[in-house]
Amino acid sequence: MSAPELRAPGQAGSGAQLPPAAGHGVRAVLAGLFPAPAEPAPRTGLACWAFLLVQVAAVALGALVMLARIGGRPAWDSVYAEDPGIYLPAALAHPWYLLQSYGGYLQLVPRLIGQIAALLPIRYASVPFAVGGALVASACGLFAYHASAGHVSSRWLRALLGLSVVLLPVAQLEIADNGVNSIWYLLVALFWAALWRPRSGAGAAVAAVAAFAAAASSSLALLFAPLFAARAIVVPRRFREHAATAGWALGCLLQVLVILTSHLSRFRPHDPVNAVLYYAHEVLLPALGWHLSWHLRDIAGLTGATALAGGFIVVVLASVLATQARQCRVFVVTAVATGLVFTAISSAFAWGGPGQRVTIRVEHGARYSTVPILLLDAALIVTADAYARRWWPRPRAVAAVAALIAVLAAGWATDFRYPVRRLAGPASAWERTADAWLRHCQHRPAGTITVTFPDWWGTAQLATTFSCSKMRR
Repeated sequence: MSAPELRAPGQAGSGAQLPPAAGHGVRAVLAGLFPAPAEPAPRTGLACWAFLLVQVAAVALGALVMLARIGGRPAWDSVYAEDPGIYLPAALAHPWYLLQSYGGYLQLVPRLIGQIAALLPIRYASVPFAVGGALVASACGLFAYHASAGHVSSRWLRALLGLSVVLLPVAQLEIADNGVNSIWYLLVALFWAALWRPRSGAGAAVAAVAAFAAAASSSLALLFAPLFAARAIVVPRRFREHAATAGWALGCLLQVLVILTSHLSRFRPHDPVNAVLYYAHEVLLPALGWHLSWHLRDIAGLTGATALAGGFIVVVLASVLATQARQCRVFVVTAVATGLVFTAISSAFAWGGPGQRVTIRVEHGARYSTVPILLLDAALIVTADAYARRWWPRPRAVAAVAALIAVLAAGWATDFRYPVRRLAGPASAWERTADAWLRHCQHRPAGTITVTFPDWWGTAQLATTFSCSKMRR
C-alpha cells in the first residue's frame, strides 16, 4: 500500500490539487466548485484489470447491502408501484420501446430495467427490479466516491460519502430496491458528475453515461442547468472536461422532446408553505437518522425534534461559512441550495402536502427527500475534510472527523434494516400476480391481459394490454 493511501484524513498526497487561484470575481468564486483532482497514477496491464475488478466487486457488494436492508419479505420477491403497473406491462406490450412518457416525462432507466424483467420467465420478473434498483444505488455510491475527489482529499471520507448513498436512512420507505425510484440515486450522481473533472478518458466516459442516464430518466435533471452553465464558464474547453455536459445535454434533449409530446401538465396550485414544511419535517429532521427522528419526536414533539435536528445541522454549516476556506464555503452553499431547489419544485408539483400519512413505516413522498438529504451529508463530509485538511493532526480536526463519523454511523446502524408498509401487503407479493397471469394464459393461450394503474395526474385509470404469447413461462 502506498504512502498516500496510508495518510490521515485530510492530508494531501503528493499529487493533490492546489488551492484555486485567488480572486474576487464571479469566475474565481465559481472555480471553487470545479477543482482539478490529483493526477491518477498510471495503470497498465494487470493493475488496470485489478482496478476494474475492484470496482465491479464494490458495486456488487453495495447491491447486496441494499438488498439486505429490506426487512420482512425479501425485496426480490416483491414489486412496487409503477414497476408491475406500468414498466413491465409496457415492456411486454411494446418490447424495447423505451422512449414512452409516463407522468409527462421520460424514465429511461426504469423502463430499461422493466424491459430486462420482461425477458425473464414471468415468475422471476420481480428479481430484475429489485436487483436493478440495488445495482443503480450501489453504482451511484461508487460514482460519488470517485467524482468527489476534488472536494474531499481523504479517501476514507470519500468512502464515507459513497456509503452515505448506500446507507441512506429513509431509503427503505420508497426508493430502495426497485426500478421506478432508481432515478433519485441517478440525480445524486448527476450532481457529482456536474462538479467532477475526470483526469482520464474512462472517467469522462463514465461521467457522460451517468449524466445522460439521469437526464433521460427524470425531468428534474433540468434543474442542474445552472451548474453546467457555471462549468462551461470556468472549466477549460476540452472535450474530456465537458463529457458530462454533453451527456446531460443529450439526455435533456430527449427529455424535453418527450415532455413536449406528452401533452400532460404537472402544474397544480400548491401552498408554498408546503416546501418549508417538507424541508423541515421530511429533510432536516430525518437527515441524520429515520428512527432517531422518531425518538426525538417522542421526547420533544414534531416541532421540537425538528428544531433540535435542524438546529444542529444549521449550526455546523454556519460555522463552516464563518471559518473555512472559500472552496468549502462555495460547495456547502451550492449543495444546500440545490437541495432547497429540489424541495421547492417537488413540493410544488408532486408532494401531496402535510396531510399525507406519516408513520415509522410509511412516508408518502420520502423519495423527494433523497437528493436534499444526501447533499446535506455531502456538505457535512466536505466540511469535516476541510477541517482535517487545515488542522490535522490537531485535536479539533480529529474531533471534527470523529464527531461526523459518530453522527452518521448512529443513523446508519439504527436504520440499516427495517420493514416497511409498502412491501407488507399481498399486492406487493409478486408470486400472487405471476400465478394469476399464468393461470389466465393457461386457459386462454391466445388471450390478452390488461393491467390497470392509477393515473395520479388525471381522472381515468391507465391501462396496458399485452398478449399471453409475449409472456415467458
